Amino acid sequence: MLRNTHRHRILAAVGFVSGLAIMATGCSSPSGDDAGTEKTLTVFAGAQTPVVANFNPFSPSPLAGTTGLVYQPLFHFNRMSSEDAKPLLGTAYEFSEDGRELTIDIRDDAKWNDGEPVTVDDVVFTFTYEVARPEALTDAVAVDEDTVKLTFSDPQFVNVVGLLGTSLILPKHIWEGNEDPTAGVNENPVGTGPYVVGEISGGSYTFTANEEYWAAPALESVRYLAIDGNQAAEDLIAAGEIDYTSIFSANYQSLVDGGMGYMVLPSDPTVLYTCANADLGCTGPQTDPAVREAIYLAIDRQTITDKAFVGLTTPMSPTLALLGRDDAWIGDGQPKEAPQTADPEAAGEVLEAAGYAKNGDGIYEKDGVPVELTMNSVDGWTDYNNAGKLIEEQAAAAGIKITAGTFSWQEFSDGRQTGQFELMLGFMKTTSLADPWQIYNDFLTTEFTAPVGEQLAPSHFNFTRYSNPIVDEAVATASATDDEAVKAEAYDAIQTEIVRDLPYIPVNMNAAQTFFNDTDFDGWPTEDNLYAYQQTGSALDMAYILQNLKPAGK
Repeated sequence: MLRNTHRHRILAAVGFVSGLAIMATGCSSPSGDDAGTEKTLTVFAGAQTPVVANFNPFSPSPLAGTTGLVYQPLFHFNRMSSEDAKPLLGTAYEFSEDGRELTIDIRDDAKWNDGEPVTVDDVVFTFTYEVARPEALTDAVAVDEDTVKLTFSDPQFVNVVGLLGTSLILPKHIWEGNEDPTAGVNENPVGTGPYVVGEISGGSYTFTANEEYWAAPALESVRYLAIDGNQAAEDLIAAGEIDYTSIFSANYQSLVDGGMGYMVLPSDPTVLYTCANADLGCTGPQTDPAVREAIYLAIDRQTITDKAFVGLTTPMSPTLALLGRDDAWIGDGQPKEAPQTADPEAAGEVLEAAGYAKNGDGIYEKDGVPVELTMNSVDGWTDYNNAGKLIEEQAAAAGIKITAGTFSWQEFSDGRQTGQFELMLGFMKTTSLADPWQIYNDFLTTEFTAPVGEQLAPSHFNFTRYSNPIVDEAVATASATDDEAVKAEAYDAIQTEIVRDLPYIPVNMNAAQTFFNDTDFDGWPTEDNLYAYQQTGSALDMAYILQNLKPAGK
């Protein structure tokens, strides 16, 4: 949780280690003197073929590397610990006593990759740019040539990561006057990160070291591969053609035996997104909270862990707080864990109490409408695909017909952004601080959603279209205080609502399996020095890790 202090400053680390590796095209070049150049680090971070050059940070689906490698925030926050944030474009920050003013010191030696200096005007522009402007921001001014002050209508203690750790700083001289920043693909992005865009093909794309970066990258280039499915990625790991990836692999031991480094960490919650809100245009039986509760009770999570995730996943909380790290924020009397075994009888009782009865096919229906739903997961995500089939079987045992299918990543992204789905097997993002406020704010508040058919803003994640005034008010209350007792009371109110309504139906806490080449590259996080979250799906963490890598022996 947030430290109970009103003033906090971060001092720039001396000798900050850099060496950002981004992902480039094709397969790895050979290492050693025969090649004449160092080995290119090759990454698979989920891209599918064909590669479409999209480096627009306001797009819902920019290519991996856009965030963190090209565009950077002010600081890096480590979700795996409560340590101080690490400086990037910012060097220090300080809140006022009431949390309504945030003063930020800016690095004086940073440049955009087109050679222009980064100034306080760029930071002020970023926070006042209409599409990225924080809702509570009332003023942003340059105090001097190295300092910016942001003023807010409400305290911002709990939003420190959103403001300083995920807001990507933009070049004013490029974006000013662009009235529709979400349009276009920004093929030649101008950023402050340690890499610039290199070659692009249908199957891969490359980043090369940014000569203007304030701390020269130790790796000359990074290649991102586009691969259609985990099995193809696993084959390339075994062949030595991928150096860094986070994928599910039931055969992980053979890859480790083949020489790859390996780490498993608690990852993001796996959930069933439900398009939950009929008032905002959702249609289907899942708009009834009774149906969502019945599905919740019908799922056999232990079987899913054992069969779909080879025993690697762990229980998650229906409160959406991260078990272990956030236990102190789970209210008294709130369920700590989702049930691990199915209870089809209880699921039936919930439906019958809501006026449903089984039809001749053994499926519950109400007013002649059967509880029949379509659920999709991304094709090639074999763990999710297998989990989907198991949920289909488990729901059938409770008189609920779910048809599990697959679709492309783009269809997944488009569907959740526009709300045009019934059920999707997906994931939520774990907060970067030991505090669930951000997940409550970003995934559950009315401000962060939109009517079905209307695309959410890139920073808005309430895919379920959930809207609850009690949740909205409690989130606002928590954001306005640094008093832990007041915050805990607000979180208890939120948890009461979402445990009952279940807009996101908990499945389990996913385990991130990450494979990395620690033979040719040094500087990876370890259990003793977990300086960043070791998972390629977490863009800013991956970029920070790449920034700390170097060729082995150098």
